Amino acid sequence: MSITEKNGLKISSNLFNFINNEVLPGTDILPDKFWDGFEKAVHELSPINKDLILKRTDIQKKIDEWHKQNKGKELNKKDYIKFLKSISYIVEEKEEFSIETSEVDSEISSIAGPQLVVPVDNARYALNAANARWGSLYDALYGTDVIPGNKFKEFNEERASKVINYVREFLDEAAPLDQLSWKEISEIKIVEKDLILLNEKQEKYLKNKNQFVGFNGHKEKPSSILIKNNNLHIEISIDPNNTVGKFDKASISDVIVESAISTIVDNEDSVAAVDAEDKVNCYRNWLGLMKGDLEVDMEKNGKKFTRKLNPDRNYTSRDGKKISLHGRALLLNRNVGHLMTNPAILLKDGSEIPEGIMDAFIATLCALHDFKNKKNSRTGSVYIVKPKMHGPQEVAFTNKLFGKVEEVLNIKKYSIKVGIMDEERRTTVNLKECIREVKNRIVFINTGFLDRTGDEMHTSFESGPMIFKGEMKKSTWLGAYENWNVDIGLGCGFSGKAQIGKGMWAMPDQMADMMKQKIGHPKSGANCAWVPSPTAATLHSLHYHKVNVFDEQNKIKSRSKAKLEDILEIPKADRPNWALEDINRELENNAQGILGYVVRWVNQGIGCSKVPDINNVGLMEDRATLRISSQHIANWLHHGICKKDQVIEVLKKMAKIVDNQNKNDPDYQKMSDNFENSVAFSAALDLIFKGRVQPSGYTEPLLHKKRLERKASY
Repeated sequence: MSITEKNGLKISSNLFNFINNEVLPGTDILPDKFWDGFEKAVHELSPINKDLILKRTDIQKKIDEWHKQNKGKELNKKDYIKFLKSISYIVEEKEEFSIETSEVDSEISSIAGPQLVVPVDNARYALNAANARWGSLYDALYGTDVIPGNKFKEFNEERASKVINYVREFLDEAAPLDQLSWKEISEIKIVEKDLILLNEKQEKYLKNKNQFVGFNGHKEKPSSILIKNNNLHIEISIDPNNTVGKFDKASISDVIVESAISTIVDNEDSVAAVDAEDKVNCYRNWLGLMKGDLEVDMEKNGKKFTRKLNPDRNYTSRDGKKISLHGRALLLNRNVGHLMTNPAILLKDGSEIPEGIMDAFIATLCALHDFKNKKNSRTGSVYIVKPKMHGPQEVAFTNKLFGKVEEVLNIKKYSIKVGIMDEERRTTVNLKECIREVKNRIVFINTGFLDRTGDEMHTSFESGPMIFKGEMKKSTWLGAYENWNVDIGLGCGFSGKAQIGKGMWAMPDQMADMMKQKIGHPKSGANCAWVPSPTAATLHSLHYHKVNVFDEQNKIKSRSKAKLEDILEIPKADRPNWALEDINRELENNAQGILGYVVRWVNQGIGCSKVPDINNVGLMEDRATLRISSQHIANWLHHGICKKDQVIEVLKKMAKIVDNQNKNDPDYQKMSDNFENSVAFSAALDLIFKGRVQPSGYTEPLLHKKRLERKASY
């Protein structure tokens, strides 16, 4: 690997050249000035970063020792909380306050809707996710299981009729007519400022005439009309010559809905980026999104075309003025956390740069292009979601880091907004004080079941064997955690200013189930919730038409608050006496999930994909899934629920199943042909058998090591 030395740093030449030749031009920042400021900031911040990681280790050792000393005793919550406070795991909660973040885009502050998460290393996926701001409701329903029956690639009148009926019922709820159903209308026109809907020759109006906000085409025969509900737009397309329009008595050819209001472009759990080559690929795609010029040449159904970012959508308002609506999701960048380092840059002492510091500087540097062209943020902000922080001190460090980036890049203070992922227990129990540390730049908090469960298990590893993974969602701590996050966010003034988010629907092929269950997220007071695909975003958006999240938040403010004692209810099993077949079934479930994900990560560098589970149900998996599964087996091994030979036998059995599930992938490399020499299989072994000593139970250190080993063998 070619190295460039600059200001005492040893920088991978491809990263150095990328920044100098692709990122800096057009930012008004000269290379020497950037590298000078960058070097000083990195050497100032890196020791602080290192000390924070050491503090994590120190605290964990004290918790482990406390559980060992209290082994066999019933957990006394008061004593436990007193102990956690004595080691600064829980900090003192100060006075009430409200966040003071300003210059926030409306997609964050006032529009509630779906949030996509997309790996930044795949340009095609990133473009699809950015363009998922608008989606065809007809297509989403026609091609999924929301409406039962066969799904056809070609036009089928029977299925089309079911789709049209479903959408008409949705419109009756989201934009009801006065004494008429959308199913009955035969013509749409505009007279002066009003939308007229005709049934035969009878004229009807929207119950709330103000829901009609714009149109395209002529008033007598509009080509589309624009309706607004709960701050979300619905575009009804009208084309009597379209295949569907010909079939529809009102000539409605499609219904386009605002879908992914925001998208997290992910550098973390959904990518496999282990060196300078990988990081440059990630940064280059983000740069293209910020410049607005990211493109991908594609071929589909024998046709070649170029995918690029969608333009804004233009309409004429009911007053005859021009309306322009944002054509793309507002993009947030998820950086990596504080733990990992990267060999792309070596510091003066020869150590690797903390990857989170590098991410913050380069992500923001790329966003300077957007500050000029405003293709993404119209307020001059860059949104960075920061994962895996442990408590207020680490959040304060992120605030210091972002301030240093603003200083070096000479941009306005608090231009960098932050999202706190509430996925580590030390952040959960101190969430209010974490928010206080970034009260001038906070725009997002959320809950995440998988990582949070992984940390729950690792933190309390010595307390005893954990309950079955499937029982975790029914445990006391989880319900309290979900409510606590919303309670704290609302108490800190998030409503109308910042996002409160909920987790991922992981089954992209099971949209019918999603439509039944995921309405719980807006009802819980979450003004965004994660979805795995643009289609899922389109469907999930219907929930935000049914539920006014800001009204729900006002109701929630008066409920009884979640209790700290319930959050600290450890999900350990009470004197387990499980049958061997139940233990093996749980091991198989965990092992299959680990192997199915790891084999693609290590061998192919795929950080996120639809991985079939043990029942061949496709799940959108990222590293968080791996953390919970590996920690679960490691915990059971530690407490004698299973034995090493038993786990190895299960892993080998599951490896054959995973190999078979991937038999149609031409790039797939089998594990079961040669267990001893399979780097992927050895990674799975390490994640389990070394899981007890991994920092916070994270999988990144071992995955990165194995992926680098695999890349070196090419």
